[in-house]
Amino acid sequence: MQAKKRYLILFSAGACVILLFCFGGIQVPLSRRGPSRRDDRSLTGYHPGARWRRFPGYLQPFSSWEQDRRDDHNEHISPRQKRDANSGVYTGKRCRMESCFDFSLCERNGFKVYVYPQQKGEKMSESYQNILSSIEGSRFYTPDPGQACLFVLSLDTLDRDQLSPQYVHNLKAKIQSLPLWNGGKNHIIFNLYSGTWPDYTEDLGFDIGLAMLAKASISTENFRPNFDVSIPLFSKDHPRTGGERGYLKHNTIPPYRKYMLVFKGKRYLTGIGSDTRNALYHVHNSEDVVLLTTCKHGKDWQKHKDARCDKDNAEYDKYDYREMLYNSTFCLVPRGRRLGSFRFLEALQAACVPVMLSNGWELPFSEIIDWNTAAVIGDERLLLQIPSTVHSIHQDKILSLRQQTQFLWEAYFNSVEKIVLTTLEIIQDRVLQHTSRSNLMWNSLPGGLFTLPQYSTYLGDFPFYYAKLGIKPYSKFTAIIHVVTPLVSQSQPVMKLLVAVAKSQYCAQVIVLWNCDKPLPAKHRWPATSVPVIVIEGESKVISSRFLPYDTIPTDAVLSLDEDTVLSTTEVDFAFTVWQSFPDRIVGYPARSHFWDSNKERWGYTSKWTNDYSMVLTGAAIYHKYYHYLYTTYLPASLKTMVDQMSNCEDILMNFLVSSVSKLPPIKVTQKKQYKETMMGQSSRASRWADPDHFAQRQTCMNKFASWFGTMPLVHSQMRLDPVLFKDQVSILRKKYRDIERL
Repeated sequence: MQAKKRYLILFSAGACVILLFCFGGIQVPLSRRGPSRRDDRSLTGYHPGARWRRFPGYLQPFSSWEQDRRDDHNEHISPRQKRDANSGVYTGKRCRMESCFDFSLCERNGFKVYVYPQQKGEKMSESYQNILSSIEGSRFYTPDPGQACLFVLSLDTLDRDQLSPQYVHNLKAKIQSLPLWNGGKNHIIFNLYSGTWPDYTEDLGFDIGLAMLAKASISTENFRPNFDVSIPLFSKDHPRTGGERGYLKHNTIPPYRKYMLVFKGKRYLTGIGSDTRNALYHVHNSEDVVLLTTCKHGKDWQKHKDARCDKDNAEYDKYDYREMLYNSTFCLVPRGRRLGSFRFLEALQAACVPVMLSNGWELPFSEIIDWNTAAVIGDERLLLQIPSTVHSIHQDKILSLRQQTQFLWEAYFNSVEKIVLTTLEIIQDRVLQHTSRSNLMWNSLPGGLFTLPQYSTYLGDFPFYYAKLGIKPYSKFTAIIHVVTPLVSQSQPVMKLLVAVAKSQYCAQVIVLWNCDKPLPAKHRWPATSVPVIVIEGESKVISSRFLPYDTIPTDAVLSLDEDTVLSTTEVDFAFTVWQSFPDRIVGYPARSHFWDSNKERWGYTSKWTNDYSMVLTGAAIYHKYYHYLYTTYLPASLKTMVDQMSNCEDILMNFLVSSVSKLPPIKVTQKKQYKETMMGQSSRASRWADPDHFAQRQTCMNKFASWFGTMPLVHSQMRLDPVLFKDQVSILRKKYRDIERL
């Protein structure tokens, strides 16, 4: 009897389980290898609001069960929405670098980018031409597709709004016919506008396959972490190179402006993006919160205008947008028809802290930028709380947010070139993960574009992070003496210079860079010193070889010297002591300046003794050795070739580079009036200072360099650093650097 009861109970339990399974009460996992929700959060690029699950390791780009699940989800939506969901950007939505990118293409030649040649008869917008030009002018570019790791289309994909005159028709067929397309693998597609009236979907109108998207206004739902790149929406007038600096000229304490929160823009009466902007009038008070909208746009706006339109339009016309922008602490950035808005970059440049009201927008370069340090992320559903939220932010936090807007604007957003290079650097970091940048490198000065992890992944090897790490640069320097004339006498200036430098208490070693046509002198011809003297024959005997990143430089600091420089040991000691406090700048003696010649409308170069300077020549200067690496790898071959052909201007180019990185002027130390560009014999290669064309060449260099940088990076200064007690009426015995005054 007991046995019958047990069998009956077991039979009943089994029947219940079967019924529960049939009616959906028990969910059986479709894959035993799928990660749990907890595991999913640990994956790179996890986003809490994403609808699909991430899988570690190598994935197949498409999955039948994924398609089935999407079909079930779309059971109650319209046929048109189903078509949109099954086309374009959504096709490879499970793509990640591990599943849709061929890393082997990058192993042979490193991270190189190929741009397809432009096809005849194909129209191209100015913005897309600027993107391609930025790539072709970068160090990543290769004209050989066989060397490429990443491919960029020459077909304009920026504007995929079918109502736009920039829309390229039949793009699907044109792309599919490309011999290197390979289903989109290792391709990146740039896009600013997708979809059209009335729903503005994110469909591009063609199948992107396995290609990456560098897209503006992309949603977190469609953004593929660690694969796509969210870029900012920029106008056709955005400069290709250079770009304007931010408008924060000085830090005011407390950091409040005339307005607390402002916005001025279109109000959409119907359709997508209308809800938030239609509600702004609820928090507008015409005092410190000024949120202005107008419905006066479009051809038939009067047909759709509501009861508020006339009043809103009148209020809208009372205020100047630029005046509001530059005089507000916070700037509202609500979504428009699409998630992104031009207001975003405008607020960054104006040092007006962006207040984001665009739910679901994947913010630009979110993979690398911590936007919580530069913006306020709001919620469209909580619009009425925004004024009280920004009023509650402490003034110290406001100052920090404002300063970060200026850094981010100048580092990544103020030109098309920087937007493109940031995109490429992000992808390179994914490809070369063992040398990728840290979060600190991306989010602090000078930014990721100037901090190259191929040099080092340790922050202490760069001149920018000593204070953050609480460390100091190495307390020794390496002197590099550039020699271009034969060694004929022991009384030559170079011999005296070598002895004086080697006597410095901070000198670790001396490198003699032999760029002379004559053979290397025998070792016994060099003077005996207490530090090692290494003689290196210059590569190709060109002048840029003085800035090569030699492995024989063991110290952080480099003392760069011309062979005819006249310096005492005391002067060397003092200059190095100053440099230790300013390791990211050039510190030295011979100063020069630049100016704008309004008559010739070009930059000028002067060596006159004036009350300011913007360059310290590398004939007698100290700087961090990292700048050797930047000079060699960051600058284009065209500039270095020009310098080598003229045997001139390498010192100007180094000053351009360092000022561009640091955004600061060099530092001139105690005046040394004896320093002169020695007039050597006309038969010597070193007679460049006696060459009548020398000065004219330097004028030309100034303008060539400014053209490549897109702006004038040099910064004027009126500061000169002297030793304490210098020239003071006290006993010379009390002065540490007393020999400087005796010169």
